Amino acid sequence: MRETGKGPLQGLRIVEFAGIGPGPFCGMMLADHGAEVIRIDRASGGRGGSMPVTALDVLARGRKSIAIDLKSAQGVALARRLCASADGIIEGFRPGVMERLGLGPDELLGDNPKLVYGRMTGWGQTGPYAPYAGHDINYIALAGALAHFGRAGGKPTPPINMVGDFGGGGMMLAFGMVAALLNVARGGEGQVIDAAMTDGTAVLMSMMHGMKAMGVWSEELGANMLDTGAHFYDTYETADGKFVSIGSIEPQFYAELRARAGLAQDKDFDAQHDKRQWGALKAKLAALFKTRTRAEWDALMEHTDVCYAPVLTMSEAVAHPHNQARGTFVEVGGAMQPAPAPRYSATTTATPQPAPMPGDQTEEILASLGMGAEEIAGLRVAGTVA
Repeated sequence: MRETGKGPLQGLRIVEFAGIGPGPFCGMMLADHGAEVIRIDRASGGRGGSMPVTALDVLARGRKSIAIDLKSAQGVALARRLCASADGIIEGFRPGVMERLGLGPDELLGDNPKLVYGRMTGWGQTGPYAPYAGHDINYIALAGALAHFGRAGGKPTPPINMVGDFGGGGMMLAFGMVAALLNVARGGEGQVIDAAMTDGTAVLMSMMHGMKAMGVWSEELGANMLDTGAHFYDTYETADGKFVSIGSIEPQFYAELRARAGLAQDKDFDAQHDKRQWGALKAKLAALFKTRTRAEWDALMEHTDVCYAPVLTMSEAVAHPHNQARGTFVEVGGAMQPAPAPRYSATTTATPQPAPMPGDQTEEILASLGMGAEEIAGLRVAGTVA
């Protein structure tokens, strides 16, 4: 059971305009670490996209929700009033949408010069692609990342939507917002953050760009040490149809792999970095790993310096002793989900609360803006809030 705490972002108020994917992930990160995140949901109750509106939506956890009709002038005025009370906002609409609503940077920074205005898009606020639709697969393709996910002889394979939506998108926006909020805390002014998934994904490829510049990274698919080209950095199927991962890069770790796999005397494995031999050595390892079950390989190689781990499904990861010992997963609303990360020595993050339904905290949020019961009732009658 995790301790109850607030996290290092306690005292910050963030307003999140409801969306899908990377924007909510950014909001989740800020909420996990102590910020009060208020999501403006649609008065109709939907959020867009194909995800159901449910308390089990991990990306929506830890929020407060107010449902506002942003198609009405009164709703826009209410949203401006709420944003004026905030330290930052998150929006993930196409470029120009917030401006057309009357909620663009000019209006909101005019109301609140200290506001950090976080904008999450795929292509960015500017550039030839900016006005058009796209998804993670497209953004990481244009950023030069997708071409390098896959095996030799195969085609580029999207690594689900972790690289564009979450690594290059939501996580990058969360970092940018915390940096800008720190600048405000030090006496600076508010500002707009243009977080594009193409830009963020390109940053995630920094090491590969450096290796390419040094002549040690090939643009050929599956031909490098880290992209399944090497026999000592890959996954292998076991006798029971499961998989294990090997990452024995350094010579001492490679020697440990050979010793535990019974290959210490096999001279073919002496030339670890001879790329001409990688294919043949991979075939030998593939045949070897199929001689034992994953559990048998675990018993032989776990808790050693082989650089080894079983390849676990999400359900298996929740039950693994290492993850249980660290509390990597927590139960929220009757379902297991990732716990907040990273950890702090002096401030403890709280166990997240389930995602609210649209409008669950409408009255609480309006009251925090100084509205009385009669005014709130009037907004409900007018359909401005729901």
